[in-house]
Amino acid sequence: MALSIPERYRFGMSIQIAVRLPDDLVDFLDGEVNAGSAASRAAVVVRALERERRRAVAERDAAIYATANGHDDLDDLAAWAGGQSLDLD
Repeated sequence: MALSIPERYRFGMSIQIAVRLPDDLVDFLDGEVNAGSAASRAAVVVRALERERRRAVAERDAAIYATANGHDDLDDLAAWAGGQSLDLD
């Protein structure tokens, strides 16, 4: 008989952690679950952490762009292409 891996392990196992949260945040978590916006408290926390990670990456990217020299590598190509005639016939 072949072994079957349960569906819940399809994307890998997760690590369970314990965190202490203020009552108002727990109320918010429960409200999201009760409203059907999330399947569980953990789902709300995962969604919030993923959003925070995206924000941090965007902030890092913005800092990199802010220090860039402003010369776009494609400026020369765009100038050349703009001067070319289009043979549409």
